Amino acid sequence: MKLHELKGDSKKRNRVGRGMASGNGKTSGRGHKGQKARSGSGTRPGFEGGQMPLFQRLPKRGFTNINRKEYTIVNLETLNRFEDGTEVTPELLLENGVISKVKAGVKVLGNGNLEKKLTVKAQKFSASAKEAIEAAGGQTEVI
Repeated sequence: MKLHELKGDSKKRNRVGRGMASGNGKTSGRGHKGQKARSGSGTRPGFEGGQMPLFQRLPKRGFTNINRKEYTIVNLETLNRFEDGTEVTPELLLENGVISKVKAGVKVLGNGNLEKKLTVKAQKFSASAKEAIEAAGGQTEVI
């Protein structure tokens, strides 16, 4: 079987409101009267027919900070892929596919061992990451 031999969906689209012979004439399959028979009908998601919706019945707790910054996390062990003396920046991490996108910035965490001497530029560093980079002979720089 080849791609050009594949047959597509052979089922015809149902054209409603095209006379009684079509099987969907007159009310066009909507039945008689009622909310769903009207044009522009339908309800919003979560509507329960006038009953108090579930999301309104449940108690609300906590607080969501709208100014929260979410950082893209990079562990020390992933920085071992770079050569000695490399200046590691968020742009370089994106280029090499270490991270997929920079959110509010990059935060380097101290998970794993670092064997290379690197200059790491990022928005934030954990205390253990900063310590480990400097112990390996590298430098940290907050952008």
